[in-house]
Amino acid sequence: MNTPSGSRERILLAVTGLSPQVITETLYALAVQARPRWLPGRIHLITTREGAERARLALCSEEPGWFARLCRDYGLGPIDFGPDHIHVVPDARGEPLDDIRSPEDNERAADFITDTVRRLTARDDTELHVSIAGGRKTLGYYLGYALSLYGRPQDRLSHVLVSEPFESSWEFFYPTPYSRVITTRDNKLADTADARVTLAEIPFVRLRDGLPQGLLEGGARFSEAVAEAQKALPPLCLVLDPASRRVTAGGETFSLKPAEFAFYWLFAERARAGQPGAHWSDDGLAEELLGHYGRLVNPASGDYQRAAEAYRRGMTKENFDPAKAHVHKAIRKALGERRAEPYLLHPLGPIPGSRYRRQGLSLPASAITIAAPSLPSAHKSAAC
Repeated sequence: MNTPSGSRERILLAVTGLSPQVITETLYALAVQARPRWLPGRIHLITTREGAERARLALCSEEPGWFARLCRDYGLGPIDFGPDHIHVVPDARGEPLDDIRSPEDNERAADFITDTVRRLTARDDTELHVSIAGGRKTLGYYLGYALSLYGRPQDRLSHVLVSEPFESSWEFFYPTPYSRVITTRDNKLADTADARVTLAEIPFVRLRDGLPQGLLEGGARFSEAVAEAQKALPPLCLVLDPASRRVTAGGETFSLKPAEFAFYWLFAERARAGQPGAHWSDDGLAEELLGHYGRLVNPASGDYQRAAEAYRRGMTKENFDPAKAHVHKAIRKALGERRAEPYLLHPLGPIPGSRYRRQGLSLPASAITIAAPSLPSAHKSAAC
């Protein structure tokens, strides 16, 4: 594996149709021509049934074995690529798909590509380079969009261009470091040593931070991932329902534990009333928080009594910061990093005569609704 100690594993992912040359052309552009060069540790290919057969015979065979030839010609280190790395889009029955023709075929291809990209970007210690140079236009579109949904800062997207008369020639696989004469598609002779390959990097919008944790960890259909990404910038709206301890933020509803809900409720009330946030050293903060907690649990319960005893000792940084961290974790899990940002507690203005800053919600008061604790959840006053 071409992975220096402590660095990310490099993975090349491509789609092809009936032209497996895209793999060798892209690898040449990245590992031989680019400066600095980018040498993958493994390669994955997504294609159809016939595309897989062509890739297996042209690239992975003993003869002509174009992938191994390229590695030998340019002294490329061991790269993990073989028949097991050629992935065929399945049809509705799980059988290899022959071609992308129907709406159902497109849907299957989109879902398969999306889940493949999700899996390859799941670990932080990987770096993915995606090529959309081959295959039907729909395959390239879905692959590029999937990278936009799941791509991280270290991931890249590109298209490879081959000079005439070598483009689309079945006999051309990469520029050779020696003379090799082939017959081009217009029945002319050309030397592959004269070929030029250009890698065009394609900028793309990264939407990963807008996806909830569930779509990052588990299988998701393409349409589901797109729908979640479209929620990334909804109108700001926060609803707290003390009766059910449910929070609705940015269109997503989730529950908090009583202590966490009481903590968040306090800050939401202050923001809605136009009051400053809070700092753990504020006088009376522990009593105020206990008052919110007592409206969520039975005041005669053991939980309440233990909380009352703890709050009587006052609020400290050691119990303020963990409460804030637990609330932030729940919000990020439900909304994803980007969508969660407006609903987190942020440092506000400095406390006069102190080096501390109060924490609070920066949402406008008009975006916050708190249902009456005595009302059943079916009568919540608003929803995002």
